[in-house]
Amino acid sequence: MSTTAPSKVAIFADVQNVYYTTRQAHGRHFDYNAFWAAATQGRQVFKALAYAIDRGDAKQRQFQNILRGIGFDVQLKPYIQRADGSSKGDWDVGIAIDVMDHAASVDVVVLVSGDGDFSLLVDRVRQKYGVTVEVYGVEALTAQALVRSASSFVPIGNTLLLRG
Repeated sequence: MSTTAPSKVAIFADVQNVYYTTRQAHGRHFDYNAFWAAATQGRQVFKALAYAIDRGDAKQRQFQNILRGIGFDVQLKPYIQRADGSSKGDWDVGIAIDVMDHAASVDVVVLVSGDGDFSLLVDRVRQKYGVTVEVYGVEALTAQALVRSASSFVPIGNTLLLRG
């Protein structure tokens, strides 16, 4: 009787994207604990990264500590407010680099984002490394190119949202 080892998974969560899309579509927040349970069930976590913008406030630090408690390594980038009033704070390039760095070491890549810019990345890692790529995103706000590129798409709905 042989037992197979659990598949290795690497998780990449675009915190800003999921925050704004769940709030816009559902008026609720993403439940990272429920997500973790779903994404890691029967799997060995190789890497789990959550990418966030650091505004330096206490509530945000508390949230980042919750993510760390769940099992994420929290990557922070400073929030930049430009003189013209616009702001900058996205992790797209950092997420792409980390996915490319870790995809060869895992069986499954889980990406939490609806950003269509990631469709090329998903296509590339599936082709180059033969990994399964699961994308979690708000269905109405996830780019169709990203949905098509993924091995599977998991819509963020009631079971992955905190109670009102």
